[in-house]
Amino acid sequence: MKTIINLFETSVRKYAKNTFLWEKKTNKFEPLTFEETKKQVYRFAAGLMSMGIQAGDKIALLSEGRNDWIIGELAILYTGAVNVPLSIKLEEKKDLIFRLNHSESKYILVSGTQLRKIRLIVNDIPMIEKIIVLDAIDAYDGKEIPLENILADGDRFLETGTDELIARSNAVKDDDMANISYTSGTTADPKGIMLSHRNYTANVEQSMSLIKIKPEDSNLIIIPLDHCFGHVAGFYTFMAYGANVATIQVGKTPIESLKNIPLNINEFKPTIILSVPALAKNFRKNIESSIQKKGKRIEKLFKRALNTAYEYNREGFNKGGIKQLHKRLLLAVYDKFLFSKVRGAMGGKMKFFVGGGALLDIELQRFFYAIGIPMYQGYGLSEATPVISSNSVKKHKLGSSGGLVKYLDLKILDLEGNELPLGEKGEIVVKGENVMLGYWKNPEATAETIRDGWLHTGDMGYMDKDGFLYVLGRFKSLLISSDGEKYSPEGIEEGICEKTKYLDQMMLHNNQDPYTIALVVPDKVQLKRYVERIKPGLDWNTVDAKELCLKKIQEVINRYKSGGIYAGEYPERWLPSAIAVLPEAFTEQNLLLNSSLKMVRGKIEEKYKDRMEFLYTPDGKNIVNDLNILALK
Repeated sequence: MKTIINLFETSVRKYAKNTFLWEKKTNKFEPLTFEETKKQVYRFAAGLMSMGIQAGDKIALLSEGRNDWIIGELAILYTGAVNVPLSIKLEEKKDLIFRLNHSESKYILVSGTQLRKIRLIVNDIPMIEKIIVLDAIDAYDGKEIPLENILADGDRFLETGTDELIARSNAVKDDDMANISYTSGTTADPKGIMLSHRNYTANVEQSMSLIKIKPEDSNLIIIPLDHCFGHVAGFYTFMAYGANVATIQVGKTPIESLKNIPLNINEFKPTIILSVPALAKNFRKNIESSIQKKGKRIEKLFKRALNTAYEYNREGFNKGGIKQLHKRLLLAVYDKFLFSKVRGAMGGKMKFFVGGGALLDIELQRFFYAIGIPMYQGYGLSEATPVISSNSVKKHKLGSSGGLVKYLDLKILDLEGNELPLGEKGEIVVKGENVMLGYWKNPEATAETIRDGWLHTGDMGYMDKDGFLYVLGRFKSLLISSDGEKYSPEGIEEGICEKTKYLDQMMLHNNQDPYTIALVVPDKVQLKRYVERIKPGLDWNTVDAKELCLKKIQEVINRYKSGGIYAGEYPERWLPSAIAVLPEAFTEQNLLLNSSLKMVRGKIEEKYKDRMEFLYTPDGKNIVNDLNILALK
């Protein structure tokens, strides 16, 4: 048997005295050993059993990352129940109501800061019997119970019922459900991904085939724990290696928690951090901002050092060589006086990042590689629990999503389902013990996604001759020209926005149309500065100022067209011939980004249908038009 319970018990036996969890509740991080963690899990699980929780019951968990999150999940699993982890980013009442009712959750574990959301919807979730509040609060309503009561009940239960708890946990089987993990629901109601105990332990074994961790290594978890990436890469793989896991200090507000991230990095000094593209970009912005504050001379030196590192490192696997020996010596100097200082600002012990999300810009990868904290980009999706591939210390190629994990089969298929040869682009399809059980109460979607045991990811990519996977974007969100040729847009969108400060977001569109169009979200702050620099004294609210900005945006796009400085970087037919400037950003709040911060293309197209139609008119092709001027107000 290979359940999560087996994994935990094995680690406790091997690493009993090693620190497993770290948490900062007051003024410093406090440790909890594997042995102490097990005691807390038993207390929590026994308390749940004393409440009458049965094997197979669904228990929702809505909380920021913390010891109680990890211990709470393990406690749920020891009782044979199923954890339904919920994102703390869910703000809409209907989002929570749907997930709680659809999952048939009977109980909720909730933090004090998230409790308000549950109180707003308590009358809309009739199946909920008890709400266990993880933090002490002044007063408890109806179904609410303090965690301390559950733990006290657990202590009493264990006086005579330890054997009963062990028997219950031993009865859990490999293929029993561990989680129902909900998708973001970008096109319809979210789907509940059923992940088994074996899905998780198999993916831990697969991840361990690529990423090696020592017991003294430590991870500060800054990504949400509700996602299976946070589970597998965040704490279950570290558990298997006998290593350390810490969580960000929970603030009184989400903003306060965010501000704790850099502070906690410096305090805890992790050796490894999990990241996603949005976080990677923020880290880089903060680093570059601190360099700029040191003056022009240091800024120029830093850029020179970066360029030298880029030339020396190339794509990582092919770095160095005899002809570049002088650069190696020069980089040693740069590292001592520049890059080591940057690493010091991030705790000073960082070895590398593990990057999730398929489309981390290669220039961003080169940046972190240059400063001596490589971001080893990987690829996966929740339906695969999630890790499919990753770069690693021993095997990496910048720009790729790394080599495949062991114990996994992969093939690339065309639109008709035929397997393609090495190097050709098509849909990524995988098969292994990490493939989900299916979608909860949705056999139609399950049958569409899993065929003959193969998981159809919906992502486009290819394998190169060196065994590296390249992920190019969504297989079904392709640009399709009038002659039927297809192209994935994400690389162009990300690449253009990365290389300019004037555009924050971009969505390309071509559905068998005469030409490609773009919806762009400008950075108005940078555009205002541009106007002030080019035409000092020109009032931002004038049409002249707006026209100046629109022409600048057009200039940014033209750089990639024939004669431009980036000409040839992308096929010209997929660059936009008409541009709509939008008045607001794509965000989670307006539902135009999902919880993974990916664009919800269908909803964007629906919202801006009229603007998109206008772009296929003669007036729309001219970027200086009334609609674009209005959008810049």
